[in-house]
Amino acid sequence: MEVRLADKRGFCFGVEDAIEIAERAIEEHGAGRVVALGPVIHNPSVVEYLERKGLNQSGDLETIPERANVLIRSHGATPETIARARERNLNIVDATCVLVKKAQDVVKSLHAEGYQVVMIGNRDHPEVRGVIGYAPNVVVIDSVEEVAEALPHKKRLGIVAQTTHSPEHVAEIVAEIVKRPFKEIKLHNTLCMEVTQRQKAAVALCGQVDVMFVLGGLHSANTQELARLCRAEATKTYHLEKWEDFDPAMVKDATVAGVTAGASTPEWTLQEFVRGLEAL
Repeated sequence: MEVRLADKRGFCFGVEDAIEIAERAIEEHGAGRVVALGPVIHNPSVVEYLERKGLNQSGDLETIPERANVLIRSHGATPETIARARERNLNIVDATCVLVKKAQDVVKSLHAEGYQVVMIGNRDHPEVRGVIGYAPNVVVIDSVEEVAEALPHKKRLGIVAQTTHSPEHVAEIVAEIVKRPFKEIKLHNTLCMEVTQRQKAAVALCGQVDVMFVLGGLHSANTQELARLCRAEATKTYHLEKWEDFDPAMVKDATVAGVTAGASTPEWTLQEFVRGLEAL
């Protein structure tokens, strides 16, 4: 089978930085002495790799022993979480993506300037939960329908977006907001250009193949968005984590397969998948 790869795919700099920070913390403090507050990134194979290196993981700050080293994952954390970690004398190792930090700072400054802060994003995503902690009463929306339902009328709005969202999705919602009688709208571009480049490359590849495979954690927002965009191109698309999830029926009657990978997907996962397809 012929396999074509997206020009832009795989690890972004934020993920690379987070893994490097985690590895350096393990080397400095010793195996078993660093605890990540949730998965460092949304990719099970990378999480397992770091655990084998000696990284522990906890979803609850209160269960981490005092004076331990706590790793803040790439998605960031709320100010309250950081403050509580310091209260408990935990040594903070911050692996927050720089673009997530930018969004946190923007939300804080928008509130200080008197804007009603609005975040376009998935309210259940850890990045969004962390970012909206930097201002009170942030409104989170993620669809055109929610604009009328959730946004207060005639306010001064300050808008940010989840870093992994596609520009088209954000633009669609912003266009709906602009149609309404708000006194002022201030929009900050908090989208990750690396993620955007991967989205454009995946969509471009869809026109060249019979079937698309999007590799990455099933809970990874940017990988989910890649799969959604490929399906929107009317291309048969499968979102898989690894080669073991592949079923030969997925490529029935196909001669050319396209492969891309989310920003938290390691190269070894992609190469193993490509070798498997090429061997068919």
